[in-house]
Amino acid sequence: MSQRIEDYALIGDCETAALVGRNGSIDWLCWPAFDSDACFSAILGDRKNGRWLVAPAGDVISISRRYLGNTLILETRFETGTGTVALIDFMPPRGKASDIVRLVRGIKGTVKMRMELVIRFGFGVDIPWVRRIDHSLMAIAGQDMTVLRTPVETRGEDLTTVSDFAVGEGETVPFVLTYGPSHLDPPKPIDPEIAFQATEKFWNEWCGHCTRDGDYHDLIVRSLITLKALTFGPTGGIVAAPTTSLPEKLGGARNWDYRFCWLRDATFTLLALMNSGYTEEALAWHNWLLRAAAGSPSNMQIMYGIWGQRRLLEWEAGWLSGYEGAQPVRVGNAAHAQLQLDVYGELIDAFHQSRMAKLKLDEESWALECAVLQHLAEVWDRPDHGIWERRDQPRHYVFSKVMTWVAFDRGIKSAETFGFKAPLLHWRALRETIHREVCRNGFDAKENTFVESYGAKLLDASVLLLPSVGFLPADDPRIRGTIAAVEKHMMRDGFVLRHDPREVSEEKQPIEGAFLACSLWLADAHVLAGDLDKAQVLLDRVVGIANDVGLLAEEYDSGARRQTGNFPQALTHIALINTAHNLSAARQESEKPAVQRSK
Repeated sequence: MSQRIEDYALIGDCETAALVGRNGSIDWLCWPAFDSDACFSAILGDRKNGRWLVAPAGDVISISRRYLGNTLILETRFETGTGTVALIDFMPPRGKASDIVRLVRGIKGTVKMRMELVIRFGFGVDIPWVRRIDHSLMAIAGQDMTVLRTPVETRGEDLTTVSDFAVGEGETVPFVLTYGPSHLDPPKPIDPEIAFQATEKFWNEWCGHCTRDGDYHDLIVRSLITLKALTFGPTGGIVAAPTTSLPEKLGGARNWDYRFCWLRDATFTLLALMNSGYTEEALAWHNWLLRAAAGSPSNMQIMYGIWGQRRLLEWEAGWLSGYEGAQPVRVGNAAHAQLQLDVYGELIDAFHQSRMAKLKLDEESWALECAVLQHLAEVWDRPDHGIWERRDQPRHYVFSKVMTWVAFDRGIKSAETFGFKAPLLHWRALRETIHREVCRNGFDAKENTFVESYGAKLLDASVLLLPSVGFLPADDPRIRGTIAAVEKHMMRDGFVLRHDPREVSEEKQPIEGAFLACSLWLADAHVLAGDLDKAQVLLDRVVGIANDVGLLAEEYDSGARRQTGNFPQALTHIALINTAHNLSAARQESEKPAVQRSK
């Protein structure tokens, strides 16, 4: 049986990532990249679908874990009746090959240990051919190869590589597992201790560039490290999460593949990076956006692969039982083909924010933006599938329309600020038309709230973003009414749902947990409205359900008191960074002494 989602921690090399459980088992890893087939899939099945366990052989009294300082090096401590041992897991920044290093260090006494390596390529189904070469163990299946190197003796047992060994105080036993293409020579070995030092130096130097200090510093840095770990180094693309099919509702069917890059996260990501001093990463993300969206605007997608791939065909891995039985297990994401109008606004807004931050942009950026806005002028009034990627009939979603307004608004502001040539009269007319239509058709005057879609009575948490994107000021009565309506109808146990709970599933049960980014969007709305204490409560509530190493999933089931959805979720950590920044800046501004006018 899988562990709780929050019982996992993340390690990675900025091209892929693995999930390590509190029990010392790596239960998820796609190799060699985020979107590759998994070779450890136990989190979506059982140990027979691939895992790598290193843990005490006997009973464990207690387990504690932490990241070593501002790094992605994980230390898990096991206290047993005979002693204490530390398991240190990390992936060195990618060199010629990709490695996982596991160091077993004796802290006190002597502890008997057990190592079990079950490699199953192809999402847990392909059993490799294993053979010993010199002092290493090579496993090959199809295009994939791994090489295990360790000084302790290993043996085969029921299609599993195992080792029983003991570690005493002051001793270190290393294990290094390396990936390589099967048609090439085995990758060369690395020195585990040198790799540890290099990995520690890499993360410490990277974190040293953070310009945020004071309130929430540690919180922001851990989320930034997570965001960096979800960045595909060769292209600058940032995956939504390193996992697929961790359920939004325990035991349910809302299980999606998030190992891709969403245009929707563009502006939020840029702001999080730029406000924290990471202009190089922000520029790399912008350039990924430019390349991914290049081509005919009519063919622009809501998401792309880490290299910018466009065909993300969805299929089901029927041999995997799913996380705690949640099926189906999906690979790929059919939502890539949906029309979601909001992404046009996010793309143009991201480019505008990049210019305002004085990033050095490609000369082709403005040409692409003009082509996108020309296309948007023709399609903005169509129904679409919305920010939440509904798989039913398209509707006129309010947030989608608002973001088309944002697209023209930011295009106008870029042209005016930087002197670009543009059909400003046409864009201004469209901006006014869209604003007027949304206020007329997307606002319920009786309930004094913006709604999910034109003519609807139900709400949608995305309308919380209207003041953040500048559609209306936070003190507008319609925005205050919307915030009040969300607080009345869209909250469960202090967290914000993204779907109106009055819209229930066929089972008359909530369709999912609380969407954590939405609680932070409500906090941002409170900040803009000047209600800083309310914002503080929401931020603290989200931070309070982070796991012991500071990681957050997509959602939270307040009834079961468990994190749900893919993990860790980039959007949640991005929203956390931005809310912490917004609240801190607002508090600093409110604490400034009032300026008295001279008489």
